[in-house]
Amino acid sequence: MKKYAWFLVFLPALFIGAGAVFGDNDHSGRTGADDDKGNGWWRESRLDVAPVRNEPYQSECGSCHFAYQPGLLPARSWQAMMGDLANHFGDNAELDETVQQQILDYLVDNAADRSRYKRSRRIDGSLHANDIPLRISDTLYFKRKHHEIPQRLVKGNRQVGSFSNCAACHRRAGSGSYNEHEVNIPGVGLWDD
Repeated sequence: MKKYAWFLVFLPALFIGAGAVFGDNDHSGRTGADDDKGNGWWRESRLDVAPVRNEPYQSECGSCHFAYQPGLLPARSWQAMMGDLANHFGDNAELDETVQQQILDYLVDNAADRSRYKRSRRIDGSLHANDIPLRISDTLYFKRKHHEIPQRLVKGNRQVGSFSNCAACHRRAGSGSYNEHEVNIPGVGLWDD
């Protein structure tokens, strides 16, 4: 028993040290004190991608569509997308230069290739170095995760419409959770193939 007593002293120090090492990485200026769901490595272990924590991005981009988390695409994709806002998927989404730069900085700093969140790392790992996907649904990781879902349940479903409507089926997508066990396809229910 005595030979394991050191472990009881060391274990709390390990968790405290891990919290300092794996601190919050959303680069938004927020600290763990203002995050009611925990911070650092513990939050990262529960979420798939970092939630959106940037007001200009949320208000400008989120006013037209779901504010996709930066961790869903690599920095090079966000740079390409933000570099051609005059032709943003068929719409003109040009912004004031200062706001555009603030949003670009946020997206790049929190992109999949700069994140420690598990799904962000997997998305980035599925890409070749020269891949510049402009849609999350164009990534190999996304295709692998959604290949079993029939098109009729997405494109043929008025409540969903397309795979870009993440929040229609992933009810906790806004918080950064894309857990496949939480998928609820409108008109179908919980999805478990």
